[in-house]
Amino acid sequence: MTLYQWFVFFLIIQVVHFLGTWKLYEAAGRKKWEAAIPVYNAIVLMKIIGRPTWWTLLLFIPIINLIMFPVIWVETLRSFGKNSQLDTILGIVTCGLYIYYINYTQKLNYNRDRNLDSKNKSADTVSSLLFAIIVATLVHTYFIQPYTIPTSSLEKSLLVGDFLFVSKVNYGARVPMTTVALPMVHDSIPMLKRKSYLSWPQLPYLRLPGIEDRIERTDIVVFNWPVDTVYKFRQAIGIPGIIKPIDKESNYVKRCVGIPGDSLAIKDGTIYINGKVLQLPERAKPQFSYAVGIDTKNPPANLENLIREMDITDGVGINDSRDTIYFRALTAAGAERLKNTSGVTIVKRQISRGPEAGIFPHINKWNADNFGPIYIPQKGKTVALTLESLPFYERIITTYEKDDNGNPNDLKVTGNEIRLKGKVINSYTFKQDYYWMMGDNRHNSEDSRYWGYVPADHIVGKPVFIWMSWDTNGKGINKVRWDRVFTTVSGEGQPQSYFKIFLILLGIFFVGEYFWKKRKEKNNI
Repeated sequence: MTLYQWFVFFLIIQVVHFLGTWKLYEAAGRKKWEAAIPVYNAIVLMKIIGRPTWWTLLLFIPIINLIMFPVIWVETLRSFGKNSQLDTILGIVTCGLYIYYINYTQKLNYNRDRNLDSKNKSADTVSSLLFAIIVATLVHTYFIQPYTIPTSSLEKSLLVGDFLFVSKVNYGARVPMTTVALPMVHDSIPMLKRKSYLSWPQLPYLRLPGIEDRIERTDIVVFNWPVDTVYKFRQAIGIPGIIKPIDKESNYVKRCVGIPGDSLAIKDGTIYINGKVLQLPERAKPQFSYAVGIDTKNPPANLENLIREMDITDGVGINDSRDTIYFRALTAAGAERLKNTSGVTIVKRQISRGPEAGIFPHINKWNADNFGPIYIPQKGKTVALTLESLPFYERIITTYEKDDNGNPNDLKVTGNEIRLKGKVINSYTFKQDYYWMMGDNRHNSEDSRYWGYVPADHIVGKPVFIWMSWDTNGKGINKVRWDRVFTTVSGEGQPQSYFKIFLILLGIFFVGEYFWKKRKEKNNI
């Protein structure tokens, strides 16, 4: 829906509200017209039902308002003496339209001095639970979101089993586009394998101000996977794939290696930005595939222990003659260590040379190690559009960017002509920024090399903190990677755990609380 459509929808809701409540406003001693003024009518209603004015704000926050509306319906009914369980059920299942029935058919007795403290323990529990859900949803949607690392594409920087906190405020929280969805779940209901949202209505893209001006090169970023079609999820329940809303596409985490306006190329696995080698932070440890030759007559002693010490967990294999070991993910430091190991004859990095299937923009020209150069689109910049350049920008024009009415652009090629909405064009101006995301585990990462640019409206947030790290291959207490618990994701130098400091502070808190209670008890005697 466009902003204009949302404005019309909002006005319709206001008319519906006025027609169903104006008698209630009068019975509460207010003016009839107060039920018709947008926003002000909600403020007045909060006064009528005896609730704080700031509740009005919650009615206009996507997702949160889905929880608040039933609360307001029930509170309104109770303010006019409709306290039975049946009244509550009717108010909720009719989406508040039961209030219409009360408004026009019942004698309205406004209870101005209604006791807001529930005497029903069950009702009190439900109220507390709803409040907790509202607070948690606010934090989850606009401040901090928990996230789990499922794959090894950022191995060494982020490990499989790391539990992260992803900050929404660094780049600015994105207001949910999907307005009808279950709180604090993503695209499906846990256990049930059913969609957790309705695809309509959709809000236009809007991002709140962030504490950082922009995404910087080498930042680790969480984003919605642009080419996600929910195929695997729907296939599991026997239904063909469908297109997800942007904010319900799968969450991916990669390193941003190219920002809007950059020229990016990859040569023998090394990334070049604007003609210069991209300088990665110390914590980034790119990994590549290596073939390691073994002297079969004098093989390395305790090679398995060496591999274990190097923490190589991704793709180790040995050929049939046992004279070569293939490492799918090995850092430069690890390769150097193997070179200096007795019994190792050669350590050779595997680099793709010929065209590789599936590489963006699918012109059968490049591979994962030798790629580009390409231009990363920047908002407001214009590029020449030819039959040769179209594959780079076609998805941007037809999928990521819309026309003035919010509909997909009609792009067609007729002969040697490119037509947009029937008009021949030879250039295109971008409406938003784009980014290039890649994994540090270069030969085991499905990233922008395969599906292209990440639009700005797909950005979710920035991982900032690892609060737990779980190693499924560990045993007993070592299943927890203690050196990674309570570590920061970004920063200078190697990660340092603050878990011991946390435990010390926690101990001080409990000891202090114990002595404070003892002192209070002594003073009360």
